[in-house]
Amino acid sequence: MIYFIGAGPGAADLITVKGKELLEKCDLCIYAGSLVNPALLDYCKPDCVIMNSAHMTLEEVIAAMVPAAQAGKLVVRLHTGDPSVYGAHREQIDLLRSYNVDFKIVPGVSSFCAAAACLEAEYTLPNVSQSVIITRMEGRTPVPNRQKIADYAAHHATMVIFLSSGMLEKLSSELIKGGYKADTPAAIVYKASWPDERVVYCTVGTLAESAAKYGINKTALITVGEFLGNIYDRSELYNPNFTHGFREANPHLVDLKPESK
Repeated sequence: MIYFIGAGPGAADLITVKGKELLEKCDLCIYAGSLVNPALLDYCKPDCVIMNSAHMTLEEVIAAMVPAAQAGKLVVRLHTGDPSVYGAHREQIDLLRSYNVDFKIVPGVSSFCAAAACLEAEYTLPNVSQSVIITRMEGRTPVPNRQKIADYAAHHATMVIFLSSGMLEKLSSELIKGGYKADTPAAIVYKASWPDERVVYCTVGTLAESAAKYGINKTALITVGEFLGNIYDRSELYNPNFTHGFREANPHLVDLKPESK
């Protein structure tokens, strides 16, 4: 059996319980060495064969996994974050199907979730943003038409931008082209959940200079939107004046409001 496991955003204790248990049992672990925290490999047993996919092609990864699985070994393909977000695991799965090799996917905590935790923020705020757009800048790898940064910026939803920290001047230009004002709140989250994580608050217009100030040019997420501000409506879910399927409205309850900072 081959398991595609989401390693989580970085911290070794943010892998799922199931992911950790499989790492402890596996005979072969192929991990994304450019992004996965090597501390996660400490969970592997001493005789586990460990390979770094950063130095491998797709064909080499498949050539290592398939014979091991066919020999009855437990194989782990360890991806950063969650495999479904920029994990490039679909192409691996399709090849494994052609070999009739069994596989399963174990989800993980994506770095965009860890970034929100670092920011102590909520991406979806009433009357601010009810949608989160996960995307990336167009670079050497193209993006489809109508899915470019400016296209998504027109929605003014929360944006989390992957794989783009080396193109921030162009990113700012595209965000403004799409409709964001230059003073729209933004934040750069470098290596969320790692020991050397860093959060840099800035604006859409100052992304490039803010990153340059702290020497950030890779391994960072860019977050954009008014969710980083302080103005939003209260959620109706816990509003004493709101009835839903589990609670009747009780307007006599005190309507608490957070103290001003």
